[in-house]
Amino acid sequence: MINYFDIKDKSIFLGWIIGLLFLISLIWVLSQNAQAHNLLRTVNNIFITSGDSRRLVSQARQVNAKAGPLGYWYNMNSTDKMFVFGVFQDGILVPLGAIVSANGRVNEVIPLSAHAAQTFGNISQSILKVYITRIESAALVSFAETQGRNR
Repeated sequence: MINYFDIKDKSIFLGWIIGLLFLISLIWVLSQNAQAHNLLRTVNNIFITSGDSRRLVSQARQVNAKAGPLGYWYNMNSTDKMFVFGVFQDGILVPLGAIVSANGRVNEVIPLSAHAAQTFGNISQSILKVYITRIESAALVSFAETQGRNR
């Protein structure tokens, strides 16, 4: 026999969970620009601290029909772009930045924190190659679309 109050309690609980997930998703989507701006400032501070003359200038809009790697694209103070992403190493998120040239090739991958610098040598080269391949394919699509819009 089904108890009416059990169904009612379970549906109220399910409604709360769905509502919280919706609220979290909404906050995540609406805060993307603020997150990207804070990441830009943080990476520039890392460049300043390390004595590097490269700087991130602005967030580059990524317009892809297909899903690309998770991260943010930035324009640099040169013709290069930088893709900031994270890799999990031993259960810890390691922030990395890939410097991508105008032809869509990754020139170098740099660690973006003190912990990332320590663990960068322990990251498997095959994992880095997978990320580099995905970043290069996303860059080629993005750069082709950007050049097509500028004509």
